[in-house]
Amino acid sequence: MTKYIFFSGKGGVGKTTMACATAIHYALTGKKTLIVTTDPASNLADVFEQGIGHKITPIRGINNLDAMEIDPDEATREYKEHIIGPFREIMPEDVIASLEENLSGPCTTEMASFDRFIDFMEGDEYDVIVFDTAPTGHTIRLLELPVDWSKHIEESAKGSGQTCLGPVQSIQDSKDKYDRATALLKDQSRTTFIFVMRPEELSLYETLRASKELETIGIKAGEIIVNGILPEEVCEIEFFRRKYDSQQKVIKETESAIEKPKRYMFLRDNEVKGVNALKGIADEMHTKNPPLSPFFKGGFQPFSHSAKPHSLVPTLAKGGEGGFSPEEYKSVLNIEKPDIDSLFLPDNQTKAIFFTGKGGVGKTSISCITALYIAQKGVKTLLVTTDPAAHIGEVLDVRVGSKPVEVAENLHAVMVDQQEAFQGYKEKVLNDARGKYSEDMIAAMEEELNSPCTEEMAAFDKFIQFIEDRNYEVVVFDTAPTGHTLRLLDLPFDYAKQVEMMVSTVENSEIKETAQNRFRDIIGALRDKDRTVFSVVLYPESTPIMESYRAMLDLKEAGIETQLVIANMVLPEEVCSNYFFKNRRQMQVKYLEEIKERFGLPVVQFPLMQEEIKGISRLKMAATCL
Repeated sequence: MTKYIFFSGKGGVGKTTMACATAIHYALTGKKTLIVTTDPASNLADVFEQGIGHKITPIRGINNLDAMEIDPDEATREYKEHIIGPFREIMPEDVIASLEENLSGPCTTEMASFDRFIDFMEGDEYDVIVFDTAPTGHTIRLLELPVDWSKHIEESAKGSGQTCLGPVQSIQDSKDKYDRATALLKDQSRTTFIFVMRPEELSLYETLRASKELETIGIKAGEIIVNGILPEEVCEIEFFRRKYDSQQKVIKETESAIEKPKRYMFLRDNEVKGVNALKGIADEMHTKNPPLSPFFKGGFQPFSHSAKPHSLVPTLAKGGEGGFSPEEYKSVLNIEKPDIDSLFLPDNQTKAIFFTGKGGVGKTSISCITALYIAQKGVKTLLVTTDPAAHIGEVLDVRVGSKPVEVAENLHAVMVDQQEAFQGYKEKVLNDARGKYSEDMIAAMEEELNSPCTEEMAAFDKFIQFIEDRNYEVVVFDTAPTGHTLRLLDLPFDYAKQVEMMVSTVENSEIKETAQNRFRDIIGALRDKDRTVFSVVLYPESTPIMESYRAMLDLKEAGIETQLVIANMVLPEEVCSNYFFKNRRQMQVKYLEEIKERFGLPVVQFPLMQEEIKGISRLKMAATCL
């Protein structure tokens, strides 16, 4: 029977690299293997260095290995055609048009991607299927969906027989499918969950939080990979020695906090791209570095075995082939610097600032630093997180909930709690409807509002309220990783149509006009460069650059201009004194040049900090650096 392996974890911990290396390992042992990504901002093609897309594609240079990137838009088209197609020849055009309208809501996209994902758990063509998932919060949402949708279909069958996706009868087969998927996800003999983490406190916190949340729906993690460990022998400089000591402390905390087998993977002096580099990772993971039992006596001795970084050779040349001359360094680093204050400070109206980018690039830290920087200028500021795996509270060292909490002078922080937003939204809609419509209509509305897709709509409604809020001069948004942020920003356009469709059923032109005006204002605000600033955060490596560039183009298509690039975690030149870190800095300098040319935008270079940024005192130091 097919074995399913899921990779999950906080953004930027190396899930895709570990998933690709694992897929290669199984393919090389003769097993027919498929790797699938469920991340809307997929990087599989970047890592394998070949086109993949929304189709099963053989990976060049590796027999027995195929890959696919689930495209939400393509999946939606396929899903709609699967439902509507059989009726095209036998139903009148107006009925088909009505069906298509019913399936034009935002929840159809979520359902379609999820349905495609489950399809891979129903076949028997492959021996092993590896799932490279989106960052944790969205993965948990994906894995909760079979339970939520099965329950909603069951409840709707007892009531009106309608769901937001159409009649229960038409999707009854889906319930059986979701029940089978739920059983399979919980079956540890066939499904393995691997959490990838960095040896950092925030990454450990996220791993513990996510694994507990999965356990509430009966899914248990089977293994932990601690990735990106600094080799001790290259940490002779105090700057990196302190980072090494900090990592070792987190490794010991991980050992005591998580009783699961673990693998330990080293940081390399260059990025991992292409089949040959991935083969090296696969060899280290599965041959030289088997998972250690949590009860392994003698403790973790990470630098005593042969799993050394593959490219620990001096390759830096002064101005020669493969290197940069001092003049070239100067040219690369002479990037146009923006006037931070003119971008971030308000001008007689509330300003919204969005930070987006690949998971793990430091969006949360940069958002917190920026919000504090603005607040220190005497500007009343609100910091909002829209990431379901949010950890701004850990960065700020303050408990952050669904109500704004003061974290410093002029600075408040708040988190969009999806469940709380859902309950509030549902009550608001029903209260508005009571007295206007019949009890039967109210009952039908309540049944539809219990759909899982209402949660997305509710979180979006809360998001809108913060943009509309006039109690703050600046609202800084720490967003979810790129694919999900773009989905969030698509919602005003989607929901403008959805609300129009919903209110037309109750035939209330006043509600319709109010809703349309509201969405028009929000869309206008997002497109107004004086009222809204979009910044991409990345670190100078190929994958985050490509993902951010695609995000910039997607935003442009929606009429939204990106105004700033923040290149984060740039290695300070003065601490890169050995071959390992000189090689990494040389790589970064090359990519800083690419950022300058590709984006054509002002760039802020934010250095790698010696200490993990946590607490107000360290944030203040970082704000000074900004």
